[in-house]
Amino acid sequence: MRRHMLRFAIALVVLLLAVVFGSASGSPDPPPNIILIVSDDQGFDLAGFGATEFVTPNLDRMAAEGTRGTSFYMTASVCTPSRSGLITGRYPQRNGVYEMIRNDLVNYGHRYSLLEYAMSPEMTRGLDPRERTFGDALETAGYTNAVIGKWDLGQARRFLPLQRGFDYFYGHGNNGIDYYTHERYGVHSMFRNNERTKADQGVYATDLFRREALQFIRKNQDRPFFLYLPFNAPHGASNLEKDSRQVPTHYLERYYPGRDHADRSVKYAGMVSAMDEAIGEIFETLRRLELDRRTFVLFMADNGRADGQIDGVRLRGGKGSGFEGGLRVPLIAWWPGVIPAGRVTGELLTALEVLPTLVAVSGAAQPDVRLDGFDMLPVLQGKAKSSRREMYWQWPSAYQAARVGQYKWVSYWPRRNPDNLEPTEELFDLSVDLAEQRNLAREKPEILTMMRARFARWEAEMEAAEPRGPFRNY
Repeated sequence: MRRHMLRFAIALVVLLLAVVFGSASGSPDPPPNIILIVSDDQGFDLAGFGATEFVTPNLDRMAAEGTRGTSFYMTASVCTPSRSGLITGRYPQRNGVYEMIRNDLVNYGHRYSLLEYAMSPEMTRGLDPRERTFGDALETAGYTNAVIGKWDLGQARRFLPLQRGFDYFYGHGNNGIDYYTHERYGVHSMFRNNERTKADQGVYATDLFRREALQFIRKNQDRPFFLYLPFNAPHGASNLEKDSRQVPTHYLERYYPGRDHADRSVKYAGMVSAMDEAIGEIFETLRRLELDRRTFVLFMADNGRADGQIDGVRLRGGKGSGFEGGLRVPLIAWWPGVIPAGRVTGELLTALEVLPTLVAVSGAAQPDVRLDGFDMLPVLQGKAKSSRREMYWQWPSAYQAARVGQYKWVSYWPRRNPDNLEPTEELFDLSVDLAEQRNLAREKPEILTMMRARFARWEAEMEAAEPRGPFRNY
């Protein structure tokens, strides 16, 4: 009720200002609609970025009509902390969600009881309520906000989107679900707003998220809206079986005829193409409703996958690693008449820039917390250079990493030697070695020392920040 009253008050103020000043200065342009699309575990698996084995005509068209970012990073190489950084504009180490929100020991053969699951980390942990999201920010500008898809920032009521600045939620709050049953290890996990729902059980999740997104756009076509659309595709299904690739046969027949449809890699490609088809319908709806020239659309992946590549360069590492294959993801920005078509930028940009950018284009109030990003729209337009020179990552017991200028430092514990308590350090010059194959740690000790010192300084800043739960609540 308070949210609707606030939105009414904001709308009334805007209307009065328009009446008072409209005759003198002309009617101001309304703020743009905003759609933020995030794929799951995809990396650079798009033809527009050089992965020609995938059929993604709609994302390829989006890239051709917009600007591609080829040096864009998420805040982590795994799902939950990459999303916490995206949605708050703050490093995960600052906002408190730098680890996965998932049950500690996943057993594919174990079916949780409702009571057992209710007491598990997936139900008791979530993004600290003191954190401000981009939903909270856009609410101050009178936007109608929705999350449709994978939330992954807590399932208890206080953590769900309706308590975080959003007006509508359809999707799952945890890390992953079965695409058809919508269960996670036997527990039904699909939500509509604050309540679990079984109404659509048996329907492929990507098709459901497409349906809900289209309905939301049509319903709100006459007022500014923000649609956060984090698909769970092509993340593997979290079910009671180990076969995690799920896609309806008709997608495989349509996009990959003559291929072995039982092959896991073909199923994965089918999941990507099913999502691409849904995205195509969203763009077609924008054009049909004549919303395309006043809608700002961003697309990115939440992290990489194994053996990803960009423009023919095979990136090292994948999901869960501190190498480029885990952290660097595709960015596509689309806004006809505002963002140039067919442009490519290699400027250093990150997910931390998303919230400040949405605040700037919407005219929303700045959140009353320390942000770690900046408005990147001028960079996407080619009007400015990126002000970012550094980026840092840390995933406990797995890796630490830093990028400063052209150099990248990674300190990690090799999985093939778990008894080794000393991390392995590697240093790369990404300007000539995007694949991270030539370790310069011995050749450039002065750069190595500088990178260690920069990381230590950043780490000290994160540790000194105001504590946030669930992982910094001390």
